[in-house]
This record gives sequence, C-alpha cells and structure tokens, in this order.
Amino acid sequence: MGKETVKEIASSRTSYGRDELRESELADDPIVALQRWLDEAYAAHPQIPEPNAMALASVGEEGRPSLRIVLLRGLDQRGLRFFTSYDSRKGRELLARPFAAATFWWAALERQARIEGEVRRIDEHESDLYFASRPRGHRLAAWASEQSEPVESRAVLDERMAHFEERFAEEEIERPHSWGGFLIVPRSMEFWQGRTNRMHDRLLYQRERDAWTRVRLQP
Repeated sequence: MGKETVKEIASSRTSYGRDELRESELADDPIVALQRWLDEAYAAHPQIPEPNAMALASVGEEGRPSLRIVLLRGLDQRGLRFFTSYDSRKGRELLARPFAAATFWWAALERQARIEGEVRRIDEHESDLYFASRPRGHRLAAWASEQSEPVESRAVLDERMAHFEERFAEEEIERPHSWGGFLIVPRSMEFWQGRTNRMHDRLLYQRERDAWTRVRLQP
C-alpha cells in the first residue's frame, strides 16, 4: 500500500482553467483586492468551508520556520489581524522575530493569496473587544489551555476546563493577559490564479514607502 500511495502522489495532477487574472480586474490597492477575493470565497460556501483560514509562518531562534493554520479575524488598511496565545510557540516566535508570511488557498476558485510583512502586537483594548465577542466555551478554553505546552492526558485538559467553568460560573470571563491579537502589516502581497498547462497568473504588489507597485510574475 505504501508504494501505491507514493505512486499516486507522484502522478496526481489537477487541471486549472476556471478563470484568468487580468490587471484591469484587480484593484490597485492589494488590501481592497484581498477583501474582494475574500468576499468571493465566502460566496462560494460551502465549497470553501472556512474562507478566512490562512497558513501562517513564523521563524524560530535558529532560523527554522514553523507553519500552522489560523483564522483571519480582521482586514483593513492597517493590515491583517488574528488572535492567539502570546505564550504559544507562534506567539513567542512572532514577539521575538516580528515578521510573518501568510497564505490563503481557495481550491474551489483555483486561487491563492500570499502576504509577507512585519508583525505588531494589537493594543489591549482591541484584544478585549474581540475576546468578549467569542463564544463562552472559546473564552474558557483560553484560560484552560496553556497553548503549546505538554499535558499528561486529555483528562487533565477536561479537568482544567471544568475548573474554569466553575470559577467563572457567575463572573464575566476576562481576557487572559497571555492572549491577544497580532497585526500583519503587509510589505508584499501576491495574487495567484490557476491556469491551464501550469501557465498560472501571478500579480505581485510591493509597498515602497506609502505607495504600492504591481508587476506580473512568470509562473
């Protein structure tokens, strides 16, 4: 079975050709372009179950990258916002080396968008507002889980969750100081559209001071 699986991976191919990417159809401002692509990804639901899911890369002490999926929770002219534990691996890496790369992949639309930029910690008030909007169970989990730390068993996690359910039974669940938001301030943004024969369309935006430039890249 192992050899058959490897053979299937090597020969597996998907043909693209659903759409093309023209400069005239993509906004001059890449933030606006990303907002429109996100709108179209949401319109494709349920073919795209979580349009705001993005792969986020950070870098560790030895220059080794780490990657995980997080959910975009805000997008405006400042940049892209997401929330996490500051004590998690990604939180520690982003605080120590404040640069990140993110990629959205919308298979049903044959599109991806790539973002690279600096990372900043979001102010306390904005983190408080978002935390208060989360479902109660999610807020409790932020207290119960010491994200990325080892745990003896699932039972221990369940016990911690029960403990905080009791602790906050009649209290407002405040945001833990170790939990909050990050802002990715884009320095480059690339939009990719799958095309036939792997001759994909790629448009790259790069920020130079306060203005964006745009070039077409070879696939």
